[in-house]
Amino acid sequence: MTQVSTPAEAATRLTGRAVARQRGLSGAVTEVVLDSGDTVVVKQGHAKNATSAEAAGLRWLGEADAVRVPEVRGYDEEWLVTELVGGGQPTHHAAERLGRGLAALHTAGAPAFGAAPPEGPVEAWIGLAPMENAQGEDWPRWYAEHRVLPYVRRAVDEGTLDTDEAAAIEQACARLPAVAGPAEPPARLHGDLWNGNVLWGPVEAALIDPAAHGGHRETDLAMLHLFGCPLLDRVLAAYQEVTPLAEGWTDRIGAHQLFPLLVHTVLFGRSYAGQAVAAAKAVGR
Repeated sequence: MTQVSTPAEAATRLTGRAVARQRGLSGAVTEVVLDSGDTVVVKQGHAKNATSAEAAGLRWLGEADAVRVPEVRGYDEEWLVTELVGGGQPTHHAAERLGRGLAALHTAGAPAFGAAPPEGPVEAWIGLAPMENAQGEDWPRWYAEHRVLPYVRRAVDEGTLDTDEAAAIEQACARLPAVAGPAEPPARLHGDLWNGNVLWGPVEAALIDPAAHGGHRETDLAMLHLFGCPLLDRVLAAYQEVTPLAEGWTDRIGAHQLFPLLVHTVLFGRSYAGQAVAAAKAVGR
């Protein structure tokens, strides 16, 4: 990876503007004011392909012209510079606009389940966990093979899941074809749509930090359920007005939550393992 010592140096090199001031937001993220008066966010990638995957994902989501995402101002192997999108308090108007926007985003589609954004890497990331964008045509099989079982295997290897717990999740994967609902075309997913990646404002919400790929639209919505989303009832009602969800979708939420729960299990340990196993045992009941 390219070695740049400071976020200010990265901002100048990638935007061509001098830095007036900066403010750290977290260990890897810095808010930078350029001499043009523009404010940008400078993020340091944690591993190979992290910045290129995020940049490609933001651009792909933005091309749908459905939800607001930060504009990419520049990136390299180590740094990503994006437009600053402000946060605020959620409103009914913004929630409904988000629901309609998500429906339009998902409808924009993807070439296949697991398809990476154009120019995005196959070996990508969801948060700090690796995520392979291998393609498939049959959603239940693809989801089990590329979004559930890789994290089960890693969790077992690291001692975070025991063999009985892993077996329960594997059994849930075997039941997926029977409970997945009607076949749907691949949707264009944000891919890591928990509430922390939704920056609210009075008029609209912006989505940050995607793990964008082609997938099932119910997976994005299941993530919003999993970690809590303000005014979720408004979001979902507006979504359903644009593209109604298939009958029984609420019964499938747990199946779609297996992916984020297992990612959290490998990243954060046993505290999420029980939730993952419980969700697995409920699949098909």
